[in-house]
Amino acid sequence: MKFSSLLDKFNEPETLKMAKVCRELRALGKDIIDLSLGEPDFDTPKHIKDAAIKAIEDNWSHYTPVPGFLDLREAICYKFERDNQLSYKPENIIVSTGAKQSIANLVLATVDASDEVVIPTPYWVTYSEIVRLVGGSVKLVRTTLENNYKITPEELESAITPKTRLFMFSSPCNPSGAVYSKEELAALKDVFMKHPDVIIMSDEIYEYINFGGKHESIAQFADLKERVVIVNGLSKGFAMTGWRLGYIAATTEIVKACEKLQGQFTSGTNSIAQKSAVTALRSDLSTTTKMVSEFKRRRERILQLIKETPGFEANNPDGAFYVFPNITALFGKQHNGETINNADDVCMYLLYNANVSCVTGRAFGEPDCVRFSFANSYENIEKAFERIKEALQKLQ
Repeated sequence: MKFSSLLDKFNEPETLKMAKVCRELRALGKDIIDLSLGEPDFDTPKHIKDAAIKAIEDNWSHYTPVPGFLDLREAICYKFERDNQLSYKPENIIVSTGAKQSIANLVLATVDASDEVVIPTPYWVTYSEIVRLVGGSVKLVRTTLENNYKITPEELESAITPKTRLFMFSSPCNPSGAVYSKEELAALKDVFMKHPDVIIMSDEIYEYINFGGKHESIAQFADLKERVVIVNGLSKGFAMTGWRLGYIAATTEIVKACEKLQGQFTSGTNSIAQKSAVTALRSDLSTTTKMVSEFKRRRERILQLIKETPGFEANNPDGAFYVFPNITALFGKQHNGETINNADDVCMYLLYNANVSCVTGRAFGEPDCVRFSFANSYENIEKAFERIKEALQKLQ
């Protein structure tokens, strides 16, 4: 059978590939500790589930408007005002089936084959692949461990050309956990002001999982706000990954373009998820705060374990629930005649020799690193690193 050449333009996400391998090994009876997880290991809070049950009982079971129910878009505007001191109207919001669709909508609506998209590394795996899918040119900017994997104004200025159409980044960042301060964002803003044709996509899906203080959005700068597209959703901060609900905040022109695309792909997002999201966004954040406190406790422990593990060197993640150690010290080592040549080899070695899963940094644009998630229990994290240390001791 002949398939579209479109499939050759992009790769399957490494995160999903690792999850698939883990399921296969578990089916064979292997005790795999999964540190590749990209979702909170908490259940959706009860008040949100209760809202879903009520929505079902109230027969919210019909097609939904493509951009989302009005009351949800109003709730999203309320959230922006309450949490970010940003003013948006419902016509500035479009709700999608997960933040991944929000990102796809944006790229499809703004990027042509002749356009460049600047992405600082490390980045979430889907950014580059969606750009490649539409035929755009990906320009990666390598950041450094020393700068906590954050792009500098000088690096940004050097990357932008007359062909640059879009800049894509996240704060807090998946996979590095890097969080940009207001001062750092202001310095980037000064660069963007010199290049008025560049759109800025600010992925803020990990907004609430912030260990260092108040979340800062680059949309807070009034002279740049019209060019910023905020991507957010309910999966991480509200433990609602399976509900598949994301959204963007942008100019009405961008929202209408995304609505036109979405109308042909999925139309409106799940009705029950939308009604539950209204409750999630308008309620207090006590359940989120409790979840983040546990993530912070695990972060402190996993950073300690990383320091105790020979061959690992990591930054201090200020947000999200990942650590992203550099593991080049392991390259060239051997076990049973097999040589560790790269991050992919490290992941496979740990999977089959320690029964611990992680994700190669190559997927995130940093081939010298691997990503460990601490969205797993404190006990499992400790057990995983016991296995990892034992497996690494076998390398020569």
